[in-house]
Amino acid sequence: MPDIYRTTADTGIRIALIGPEPMLEVMGRAVKGFPTFIPATGTYRRPEEAVGLTEELMKDAEVLLFSGPIAYRLCTEKLMLPVPAHFVPLTGSGLYRALFRLNLAYGPVALSVDTISEPTFKGTFRELGEAMPDMVFCPMSTVDIEELVRFHESLYRYGRTKAALTALHSVAEELTRQGVPNEWIMPTEQDVIVALERALLSTESRRSKETQVVVGLINVSGFRKLADGRKTEHEVQRLKLDIHRMMLEYVETLEGHLMALGGEEYLFVTTRGTFERLTGGYKYVPLAKTAQSAFGVFLGIGIGFGRTAHDAGTHARTALRRAQEAGGDSCFIVREDESVIGPLEMGRPLEAQLGLIGAGLLRKAEEAGLTAAYLSRLIGQAARMAKLDYNVHELAQVLGVTVRSTHRLLLNWMDAGLVGIVGEERGKAKGRPKQIYRFDFLKELIR
Repeated sequence: MPDIYRTTADTGIRIALIGPEPMLEVMGRAVKGFPTFIPATGTYRRPEEAVGLTEELMKDAEVLLFSGPIAYRLCTEKLMLPVPAHFVPLTGSGLYRALFRLNLAYGPVALSVDTISEPTFKGTFRELGEAMPDMVFCPMSTVDIEELVRFHESLYRYGRTKAALTALHSVAEELTRQGVPNEWIMPTEQDVIVALERALLSTESRRSKETQVVVGLINVSGFRKLADGRKTEHEVQRLKLDIHRMMLEYVETLEGHLMALGGEEYLFVTTRGTFERLTGGYKYVPLAKTAQSAFGVFLGIGIGFGRTAHDAGTHARTALRRAQEAGGDSCFIVREDESVIGPLEMGRPLEAQLGLIGAGLLRKAEEAGLTAAYLSRLIGQAARMAKLDYNVHELAQVLGVTVRSTHRLLLNWMDAGLVGIVGEERGKAKGRPKQIYRFDFLKELIR
């Protein structure tokens, strides 16, 4: 029987999560990283049950997220959905995991596959640099459990395949009961996070808050002790300038405005949309880690949201008090309804950025000299500016290297298939046109 569960919170964006029980456990963990969302869940065993669940849940939801494409397709065909709907794709790290588990258990054997097309697998194995095994793809565009089970079971009984790869949990359960080796393509938590980020950006509430004013207050603790260790006043002033420059560079990434308030305290103003993107949905603040590693100081950070600039400033001061009460090395957010988010992670793990890119592609990038540091800068540009195309001078500035070095890197990356030339641009001065290079593999990061 399908089940529906709703939370009782009153504020935030209501999202309906719809899928089989094992997937809803993963989706439930992932949605905890999105404090803006208030989830309601609908659990089904067979995909056709999703239609009734969706009909009930969409009455109160602002956005729908299905655990896979099959239930999504059924509901969009049979219902007039009044809100945006999304699904967790089956082409991310979940597909890599399923293939890895099958290979580990049975080796490179012939497989039967449902739901996912042959071109998807060709691209996957090309990225992995592996030969694609024999695969028989289901010719039916059906969600009938019995038909799909018969497809996999008959191929296995006649010896044409040694295992099955399915996108449906209920098919995997039935195949296991019949003794047919199989693997369910279960999306990972990272796949769900990417889908949740897209769902968030599609909501009306989110779009209306995109330009909302955000006020941040930063208190530098440990500065006095650090200054006491300097021999001259010039050294103390130089230290202040270095810290101020660090603050400016960070606020520049937020496309914001910075003011020094004196007493080792700073204030910045930005917009909510930019702040949310640069903190990964209010998860981390990389400035704190930079301050600690570069100067040995700790930052207490308070962020305020508000319907007016006055409210945002008041909430920022409240949030800063919370951070100082927690020891100073922390960040809290007070939202417009005075609810609190925090403490945030005081540094952005690079893995959180690189987790959005396939393992095979990461390995290829590393071999071609596209290091983690370069990737981090490109990912930041893609997430912040929605930028995939560069001329060589723009790229050199992003990477922090010379134009000559950038030319050399581009040759290696082009040989590896990571970058392609997509056009040319002519400047005002005479001379050869500049070639435009595109990083297609970063397009998943543009939200």
